[in-house]
Amino acid sequence: MATIRDEENKDNFRRLSTANMDEVGENSSDTSQPILPWDKFSEWFHCFCVVTFDLELGQALEFIYPSHIKLTEKEKMNICYLSFPDSNSGCMGDTEFSFRIRRCPGKREPVYSRERLEYNRNCLPTLQTDAAHLYGYVYFRQVKDKTSRRGYFQKSLVLLSMVPFTTLFTQLASLIAPEYFDNGEPSIEAACHDIDQWPAPCPGKTLHLPIMGCVLQVRIPSRQDKPSAAASAKSPVELMGSPLTVVPSISEPEMFRCLHPVIPHIQLLWELVLTGETLVVMAPSPSMCAETVHALVGMIAPLRFMPDYRPYFTIHDSEFKEYTTRTQAPPSVILGVTNPFFAKTLQHWPHILRIGEPVTGDKNSKALKPKKPGSIKTLESKPGVYTQYKPFLNKDKTIFKKLAKGVQTRRPTEAQDAMLRRHLLELTQSFMIPLERYVASLMPLQRNISPWKHPPRLKPFDAEEFLKTLEHSGPQLTSGLKGDWVGLYKKFFRSSNFEGWFQQRQHEVNLKLSALHLEALCQADIVDWVKDKQEVEVVDLLLKLREKMASVRDNTITVKPELRAQLESHIASIITNLPEDLQSVLQRH
Repeated sequence: MATIRDEENKDNFRRLSTANMDEVGENSSDTSQPILPWDKFSEWFHCFCVVTFDLELGQALEFIYPSHIKLTEKEKMNICYLSFPDSNSGCMGDTEFSFRIRRCPGKREPVYSRERLEYNRNCLPTLQTDAAHLYGYVYFRQVKDKTSRRGYFQKSLVLLSMVPFTTLFTQLASLIAPEYFDNGEPSIEAACHDIDQWPAPCPGKTLHLPIMGCVLQVRIPSRQDKPSAAASAKSPVELMGSPLTVVPSISEPEMFRCLHPVIPHIQLLWELVLTGETLVVMAPSPSMCAETVHALVGMIAPLRFMPDYRPYFTIHDSEFKEYTTRTQAPPSVILGVTNPFFAKTLQHWPHILRIGEPVTGDKNSKALKPKKPGSIKTLESKPGVYTQYKPFLNKDKTIFKKLAKGVQTRRPTEAQDAMLRRHLLELTQSFMIPLERYVASLMPLQRNISPWKHPPRLKPFDAEEFLKTLEHSGPQLTSGLKGDWVGLYKKFFRSSNFEGWFQQRQHEVNLKLSALHLEALCQADIVDWVKDKQEVEVVDLLLKLREKMASVRDNTITVKPELRAQLESHIASIITNLPEDLQSVLQRH
């Protein structure tokens, strides 16, 4: 019997780990609505903003496009301050970076569109729409200007979105902003109208996105992709007469370039990110600061980083007091800063990553432990990792040696990046596979799903039971790393990364179970079942079937068209077998 159950659990694991792409989208036209102006634009962006420097007001919002978009005063203030580098950064010329702000609760979209729900279901967890935050992609220009009283032209174009397409949107800002600085507002209007013609973001499909006279080719990864799958296929140089630019990745940072100064501590940093530890990144420019934070958050992909993170943060941010208070423990957040003031304000934080200006050669920073609180000199010195954290796992020196050799032999950065990314992916997968396997074992067996009972739910997660499974099916099956894996899992269980991952898996499994339950209902002999049932029981079943149909229509549950037809047939048969007066009431409703 144990063998049979193991086989069924394997089937459960396969059902849990794969979604049927054919089922998704087959009902996509069921509730089609007329497409209104800016509907397509809003699937990609919230709005575009221009922030300028006013001698009397300081940083000020010059305009928002489309003009009907509303931002709260707090959101406007945060956008203004985060759209310019700190004055100490001394960024001349053009600077690109990104930020992330918390949205005011009353202004979030209360309901996702069908397209957005479908997108979230099919994309990687790391790329899901985030209604609680706005991502800002900034193109800042500072040049000398004799006509200005201040002596400088200082202005930023900011692309605001709820999706973290960092690489794609940074590239997009670099196309649109120079046109705007040369030709003014009509350039932004034209770009926005181009975007309003784009197809909705669709994981797994290659999309061609016309913008400013050229075409961007992108592919949004889907959950069905293998982690090593190529980001984009080769394409012709032109598409319909327009120059074609292939964007290889929509969101992956150049991890090796960002983390090269601290490669010896890459495993320590992976543990800090995995367990949601508080971490501040101090860098000389907002670009380096933001890129490093994105690289850190991406270290645990495809696991989604659930705590807060701010690629770029200033002393003017509305959350400044919340993050810098000493009256309580530092929050679970990765904060990117450039202002030296933070070296003093955040010296009580447990982990500090200091990134310096890029240097040539193969000099690797050493791990430095912070001195006693109040010793500012330590925090203002060399780049490195300042922490007293003791990693749970033994250090893997192999990857460091490979990357160091790559530097010496001038291996292309792309190859170094791929090597580092693969190492981190294998590390994360080794950690997560036992958890995925255990969750699969919590699924009820398909043969126990009865059409006449409520859909079964996923069993509760028992941390102690899970830890018992590690001896036979733990990370040692896929990783050669030694160390205290159990201690690392226990710390992970206390983090919001675990909470977010398990809630997502729970939601996905329960949706799958609802779909299997619906399948069982469709295949059951409903007409025979209702023959000897009380009227109230029949009506109760009818209402449940209608509820199921509503879930199918809004794409909450995805089923094949033939099952939907069976469900409609069952509903019609039940109504036909009821008394005429009740039939008329139910048909009206």
